[in-house]
Amino acid sequence: AGCASFDGRGLVPGRSSAAEVEALMGAPAERLAHPDGETALYFSRLPAGRAMFVATLGPDGMMKSIEQRLTRQNFARIVAGSSTKQEVREILGPPGGSGRLPRQAREWWEYKFYDPGDRRVLWVQFSDDGVAREVLDMLDPEEMKPDFGAL
Repeated sequence: AGCASFDGRGLVPGRSSAAEVEALMGAPAERLAHPDGETALYFSRLPAGRAMFVATLGPDGMMKSIEQRLTRQNFARIVAGSSTKQEVREILGPPGGSGRLPRQAREWWEYKFYDPGDRRVLWVQFSDDGVAREVLDMLDPEEMKPDFGAL
């Protein structure tokens, strides 16, 4: 019986089909078709899993690559003042949480991730024109709560 794989372990670029990817990883949270015929499948493990795996399929339906997108290298690609919602979604995938800051007239997206030794959160705030205005990376506030039971 099939059990979903957290990270796609066992999939082989150039040999695994789209059907094999979905059979192993489950249904994708989002599919994004690219103009070149490739398709990106986003497998969200948010918010608890703190990971977003993207399997890229070629026009022939075979997997070309699989990668974890919630990395510092990808975060660095998001530039306040120029990156758009669409670009952020293509880089990181669908957010694990979202909401609105009415006084600032901004929408926020949340991506929880692991950094060596820390549980962190990346928040991206967008103005109403769809442009990223702030990119905030900080310790997860849930991790900073005091443990009163230890006193």
